[in-house]
Amino acid sequence: MSAVAVKPLRLAVLISGRGSNLLTIARECQAGRLPADVVVVVSDQPDAAGLPAARALGIAAVSVAAADFRRDGRFDTPAFVAAMAQVIDPHQPDLVVLAGFMRVLSADFVARYAGRMVNIHPSLLPRHKGLHTHERALAAGDTEHGVSVHYVTAELDGGPVLLQARVPVLPGDDPASLSARVQQQEHILYPMVIDWIARGRLQCIDGQALLDGSPLREPLQLGPGAP
Repeated sequence: MSAVAVKPLRLAVLISGRGSNLLTIARECQAGRLPADVVVVVSDQPDAAGLPAARALGIAAVSVAAADFRRDGRFDTPAFVAAMAQVIDPHQPDLVVLAGFMRVLSADFVARYAGRMVNIHPSLLPRHKGLHTHERALAAGDTEHGVSVHYVTAELDGGPVLLQARVPVLPGDDPASLSARVQQQEHILYPMVIDWIARGRLQCIDGQALLDGSPLREPLQLGPGAP
């Protein structure tokens, strides 16, 4: 019996820096190992290294510079997210992928893509939400650290966690060495989750993650138990 063809999932990827996860995902797509296409890359930083790297792969890459959205000395979030949506929506993405996007999005923006937005976070959520996770893991004396992929909700790093990978914290680790080991796992996890979504195995309905039609009560762990 021949395999059922899967319509490629249209991905809009949001970045702020060099875009290592973006490039991993894009190369998996272009090699035919991931049933998806990166249709647009958007960055809040015009000098993000991931923008020219995406263009080199033939992907549309656009900057919506956060620095341009200041009003009375404050960041104008509503205007910024409206501009982001104006760039993203014409590409008709099936999934918005946050890949090192370092700006908190508004509740309205999250609601616009409810159930269609995922993020990767360098910690074992719910531990170490927010920034500087590697430094905080070391300061806390954690013996284990890792990475989580989750659906995005209005709560910062608070949406349903889908898949995690764990790495040991080794004697002599510093933030750079720990980050490098975590990032190796990021490049495995994110394509896996996108593949599950593309094949219809993973969904988010009314804030509940479903895997193969059953509620996902706790995060899956990378390893022999991963489906």
